Amino acid sequence: MMTFLLVVHGLLALALVGVILMQKSEGGGLTGGGSAGGLVSARGAADLLTRTTAILAALFILSSLGLAMLANSRTTTRPIDTSLARGAPPIASDLPVVPAEPATTQAPQSAAPEAANEVPLAQ
Repeated sequence: MMTFLLVVHGLLALALVGVILMQKSEGGGLTGGGSAGGLVSARGAADLLTRTTAILAALFILSSLGLAMLANSRTTTRPIDTSLARGAPPIASDLPVVPAEPATTQAPQSAAPEAANEVPLAQ
C-alpha cells in the first residue's frame, strides 16, 4: 500500500511540475493567440491549466497527508538493538587527574654570556 501511494505521489508531483511549466508567466496558457472561443484559445487554455493545477495541487497535498498518516500509524516502539554497541568511552570524571607542570620563569641561558656584554666597534 505504501509503495503504491509513493508511486502515485511521485506521478502527481511530475504532473504538477509539467502543468506549471506549460503555463505562461503572465497567466496565459498553451497558445499565444487563436479564435475568441473554444478550449484551445488563450483564455480557454489558461482556464484549463489553472483548474488542472489547482486539482493536482489539492491531490498532491492530500496524498502527502495520507502518506504521513500511514507512516505514523506504522511506527511501533521497538527496543534499541545494542548487539553492535561498543564499550562506552570513559567519562571525564573517571580519568585520573594529572597536575600540570609549573611554568618556568627563567630565561634560557645563552652559550656565550660574555658575548652579550660586548659592544661592536664602529668602523
